[in-house]
Amino acid sequence: MRVLVNGVRLYFDVEGAALVPDGPAMREKPTLILLHGGPGMDHSFYKPWFSQLADIAQVIYLDHRGNGRSDASAPEHWNLAQWADDLRAFCDALGIVQPIVSGTSFGGMVALAYATRHPEHPAKLILISTEASGWSHPERRVAVFERLGGPEAGALAQRRFIDGHTDAATLEAWIRVAFPHYTRKPLQPEVLARTIRKPEVTRWFNRPDGEGRSFDFFPRLARIRCPTLVLGGEDDPMIPIESQADIAAALLPHLMRFERFARCGHGVVGDVPDQALAVLRDFILN
Repeated sequence: MRVLVNGVRLYFDVEGAALVPDGPAMREKPTLILLHGGPGMDHSFYKPWFSQLADIAQVIYLDHRGNGRSDASAPEHWNLAQWADDLRAFCDALGIVQPIVSGTSFGGMVALAYATRHPEHPAKLILISTEASGWSHPERRVAVFERLGGPEAGALAQRRFIDGHTDAATLEAWIRVAFPHYTRKPLQPEVLARTIRKPEVTRWFNRPDGEGRSFDFFPRLARIRCPTLVLGGEDDPMIPIESQADIAAALLPHLMRFERFARCGHGVVGDVPDQALAVLRDFILN
């Protein structure tokens, strides 16, 4: 499905009803909006794992502008403020009030932009394997990639995160050499095969003077006024656990819950789906 938002058609998919019979009444479930990683990817990573949450929430998968099945728009609109405002306008277009917004990796950056620009809007926030400032802890990334993937992966991480190369050849090598080490459980080939990739968006966001390297939400994190769950894997080479610990330390303590997962990599759910989804389920319901 597509809806016109801020001049572009955004693709979304829905799993589960919002209203369900509950005795003599219809009970409304919360709406959970999932923001995918990348940029330059789509929402397919979430399926089928997050389908398990459709019994307690209406689950909405959203492709950001320029990503997946949404309209490309123009590069000058590929920025965190625009993606955040698109989310708010998407909710307005569909009549979604006080959603639970969950962002993984790059999606978490969009979620932080949204929650700091529109702090009154979300009911809850879930941040998985993400960071609040661009390319945080680069030396740690290189070390973990080298530990998990050997010298070739370490050298490529050095080239990307320390030397700053995001050219097309580097990104294609990244998919081949580094991407298989994001998670501790081997990724099935079909996961990447079914993903719609837009490498031009990745290159734009992470270019030498791009926002992917320069954004910093730490001065604004105190604006977040909703309960926030932060999840991270202790073996995440892409966005290290230290980045999630930094977010947790900056949020208001009475609103923050931080869950670390040992022997887990990027995204957490792919490595320990039962444990991670149990934490998400508890946070959504309570």
